[in-house]
Amino acid sequence: MLRRIAALRPPSRAAAPLGAIAAPYSSKSTSIPQKQQRVRDHAFDGVMEVQKRVRRFHALHALILYAAAPTAPSRAGGSGAVSVPFTRLGALARRQLRLAPLDAGRFLLRHAHAFHLFLHPVHRMLHIRLTPRAAAVLDAEADAVAAALPGISVLRLRKLLLLAPPHRRLRLEHIHLLRRDLGFPDDFAQSIIQSNPSLFRLTPDGFVEFLPSPTDPPDLTVAAVERARERHYREHRAPGSAEEDARFAFPIRFPPGFKIGKYFRIAVWKWQRLPYASPYADVTGHDLRSLEAQRRMEKRAVAAVHEFLSLTVEKRTTLERLALFRDALGVPKKIKEFLLKYQGIFYISTRGNQGKLHTVFLREAYYKGELVDPNAIHDARRKLEELLMINPQRANLDRMFTSMGRGWDELGGSRRGGSELRDEFLGDGGGRKRNADADGAESGEDSGVESLYID
Repeated sequence: MLRRIAALRPPSRAAAPLGAIAAPYSSKSTSIPQKQQRVRDHAFDGVMEVQKRVRRFHALHALILYAAAPTAPSRAGGSGAVSVPFTRLGALARRQLRLAPLDAGRFLLRHAHAFHLFLHPVHRMLHIRLTPRAAAVLDAEADAVAAALPGISVLRLRKLLLLAPPHRRLRLEHIHLLRRDLGFPDDFAQSIIQSNPSLFRLTPDGFVEFLPSPTDPPDLTVAAVERARERHYREHRAPGSAEEDARFAFPIRFPPGFKIGKYFRIAVWKWQRLPYASPYADVTGHDLRSLEAQRRMEKRAVAAVHEFLSLTVEKRTTLERLALFRDALGVPKKIKEFLLKYQGIFYISTRGNQGKLHTVFLREAYYKGELVDPNAIHDARRKLEELLMINPQRANLDRMFTSMGRGWDELGGSRRGGSELRDEFLGDGGGRKRNADADGAESGEDSGVESLYID
């Protein structure tokens, strides 16, 4: 009896050695997998590492304006003239930003080109304020936002409302949270919505509605991917290529290290040829019981998120802000898994706030971490990023030589500039040293850093 039972048992598998690695599972399905592992792209993560400093800068600048609110000057006077005691700023940072005073002070000293720490001549205590260069960068961004108000911002808001059929309306508070990504001013409810009563209507329950107008351009409901698709088809049309291959295709560029198998490539090719409705079209009455209709609706959701990111200034936004418009865009509840399914179109970065912040990028809008089609608002913000990335030792060296440049040359009997002293100290041997005759006797002037850091 025992021999019969032993004969019925399946043969036991030999134990694998410790160094053996199981072969990866390869799916032979020709449909895109529902769950995919995220592959990091260091170019986009590097952008978010810089944005950590930008967010900290704006938070401390808001605290400076809040602490000096009773005595804050108008915008005509410049935000760089506002100064607050350093001790008060540390207390506000600890209470509102959950930052220790030491962390706030370390950030201020590390970015000496953006914040100026000085001894107040009357109060005789340390005060903090923006440098004129940082204030000029903020003013340039405000000017770029104001310049976009008459046409670009109004058109961007109308296209955003058209992405929410059939009622074509969105909550005002949701748009308010997205105002910086869209390039809107803080008072956009007055400067954009209420200033154009023939285009927008603000309802009593807090919604912004789209109003049709005869002055709307004919291509108002044309998505950005459709324009790019048509332009690419005309420029790179190969002989013998079918129009159907590019009619519903999306620009796809997978991150480095993303493994593409044979069956996955076939699945992507089939998905690119799948027809879908425009993200501006009303699909509330469509029958979604078939599997083909569900796949088309999912591709329409991809097009809606693509158009949503195309409307932003820097072609990116946080996942939390995107989730506010999930119902209007027709995106599933598990939005992160939905975006990870299409890593060739979108990228989700977790850098910026210890993994708590998720930023969604439009991959085709960037090349090696740089925006392909920049605008005036992006250029102004980029200047702030460059200012915050300057080495703090360079700022301290500039201040030192500027102060040295205030003295008189004992040998020559004339006042020398800080740039000449810096060239001699660094030992450039005349390579970086300016020619005094060609530049018009610069020895009698201070360096350019004088106006930025020294009172």
